[in-house]
Amino acid sequence: MNIDFGKTATDYAQYRTGFPDEFFERLFSARTARSDDRVLDIGTGTGTLARGFAVRGCDVVGLDPAASLLAEARRLDATNGVTSVRYVVGRAEQLPFEDAAFDIVSAGQCWHWFEGSQAATEALRVLKPGGRLVIAHFDWIPLPGNVVEATEVLIAQHNPQWKLGGGTGLHPSCLADAAIAGFTGIETLSFDVAVPYSREAWRGRIRASAGIAASLADADVARFDSHLAQMLRENYPQDPLTVPHRVWAMTARASSS
Repeated sequence: MNIDFGKTATDYAQYRTGFPDEFFERLFSARTARSDDRVLDIGTGTGTLARGFAVRGCDVVGLDPAASLLAEARRLDATNGVTSVRYVVGRAEQLPFEDAAFDIVSAGQCWHWFEGSQAATEALRVLKPGGRLVIAHFDWIPLPGNVVEATEVLIAQHNPQWKLGGGTGLHPSCLADAAIAGFTGIETLSFDVAVPYSREAWRGRIRASAGIAASLADADVARFDSHLAQMLRENYPQDPLTVPHRVWAMTARASSS
């Protein structure tokens, strides 16, 4: 698929709410992140991870190739009173920063879009000795008969090129990318949360996914959205919907020697 999340910027900002507070609480309680860290959030999108670090005292730079997503990130920052994030257009595989410039490089819900070995090598380059890499995902989980499974079937019907269904919320390829690049102390964490969505919000969340507005023409997006709305009315009338999600993260360290 030819993916352009910039096409989804409005829905992305409104309906992709980002990682829960518990994710950041675990990072900070484990001292993986500290309030005075300088953080580079690659693939920042609308800045959900960047803001999470910033409101906890970090000095943050958010990087993304889509200028329209960064515009939404700045708008959301202003709405939430966040002033300490600087946004830069760029790619994870060729970071426009000096060596040893950051304490943390983070990547939320985006590593699978990178050339992983190049992104990990670049992350290692811009991290200070002892700096931390944090790769995190926040994925919906399809289970037999639930709204996620039914929605994934509908996405595949409208976009046969989409092959991201059936996920478990676990991302082991990140571990190899980090190890091959030279990171050490690799650890993982995961926990599940139930996320409430109104039916309207679920439609917006799905429009903002790779398989729909980021890769389909506008008329095809509208056709899909109409079919999803019908399916929800007929088969999932409860409002809000309860959508199971899994938070998964890998943390690793740059050598301090």
